[in-house]
Parts: sequence; structure tokens; C-alpha cells
Amino acid sequence: MSPRVTGAVALRVGRQLRHDPRTIGLLLFIPVFLMVLLRYVLDDEGAFERIGIPILGVFPFITMFLATSITMLRERTTGTLERLMTLPLAKLDLLAGYALVFGIVAAVQASLVSLVGFTWLGLDSAHSPLLIVALAIANGVLGMALGLFVSAFATSEFQVVQFMPAFVLPQLLLCGLFAPRDEMAPLLEAVSWALPLTYAYDALARAASPAPLGSDFTIDVLVVVGATVLALVGGAVTLRRRTD
Repeated sequence: MSPRVTGAVALRVGRQLRHDPRTIGLLLFIPVFLMVLLRYVLDDEGAFERIGIPILGVFPFITMFLATSITMLRERTTGTLERLMTLPLAKLDLLAGYALVFGIVAAVQASLVSLVGFTWLGLDSAHSPLLIVALAIANGVLGMALGLFVSAFATSEFQVVQFMPAFVLPQLLLCGLFAPRDEMAPLLEAVSWALPLTYAYDALARAASPAPLGSDFTIDVLVVVGATVLALVGGAVTLRRRTD
């Protein structure tokens, strides 16, 4: 990898994104709208307090997964990726450039959602709100990395969308957001331990709890970071020049 090449790729992706204000608006403000909608749909301060902080990380995870997987697929289907890879750059340079730009977008998105949640919607955390924001950003980056990875297995945007029920929704159902994992069937609980969103959700839930963070929180964070790195490396290994 070369920092200079990675920076050049990031500048190119950033310029593309800057000329697409509609996408920027959707990425930044749809999660905020969904958070506000969730608050008033529940209409129960206690229920919203219970799931509101974990949701701060779930929304960036989902939106960044979709945005990055579709963007990378378009690079292949339009032949842009094939032209780029004739240049002297490594696959990791390409993915790192994308990760840098969409990581910044994920950071802004998670910060906006958290700001609205802690101010307008009245969320409260036993630990520092800055810790919640950092975890939400990490979740967005995780979704971005997984989106780059799975895009290699899709040949159309329709297939990318199908990865939502096939890849993301099972993680949402098993991470503990809707039901405690220790109350699930043993097989489902065992599967949940292999899913990165489980650890991302658990870290946010621990940060929202008044109990000490403890070593389990450290393990959650390390797993999320490790899953992000593995997804980027896996994306580099499986990256194809074009979609036939």
C-alpha cells in the first residue's frame, strides 16, 4: 500500500460524492429522520431509552453497508474499476481510499444522529456521550467495510439489495436488539456469537448501562475493529475488475 495512492483514490471518490448532493443528503439525514420517527412511534420514554442508544449504531451500520456496496458495484459495472486497476495501485489502496471517504461520511452521519438523540430526543447515557458517538462511528465504518466486501459477490444492484435480508437482517434479529440472546434457542445464541453486529450492539448497550464497562466491553470493541479490518482485507482478496 502507498499513502500517496490511497490519498489520490480518496480524493477521486470524494469529488464524485461531492457532485452527488442527493446521496449525501440521504446518507446524512435519513438516519436522523428515522431516529425521530422511532421516538414518536414508540411514544414511550422508557422503551426509547432502552433501544435508542443501540439504534444510534444500527442506523449508520445499515446505511453505510448499502451505500458502499452499491457504489463499488457501480465502479465495476461501468468499467471504472477496470480502468483504475490498469494503474499502478494495489487493491488495498483502492479499498482504503473508499474506506477513508466513507469512513468520514459515517463519522458525520453518526455524529448527527447522536446529536439529535442526546439533545432533541432526550437520550441519556450513564457513560460519556462521546463514547456513544465513537461507537456509532465504529458501527458505520463496520457497515462500510462489510458493504465493500459483499459487493464482490453481486452482479447487479438488485442483488446488492438482496444482501440486506440475507446478510444484515439476520444480524439485526440475533444481536440482542429485539430479544435477549440468552433467552434465544441455543443454536441461535451460538450463531449470534459469530456475527459482528452482536458485538457492536453489545458495546453500545454496555456504554448505555450504569454498570462498569469491564473487560467484555474491551472485547466487543476489539472484535468490531478486527471484523472491520478482516472485511477490508477480504474485500481486497475478492475484488474483481469488472462484473460480467
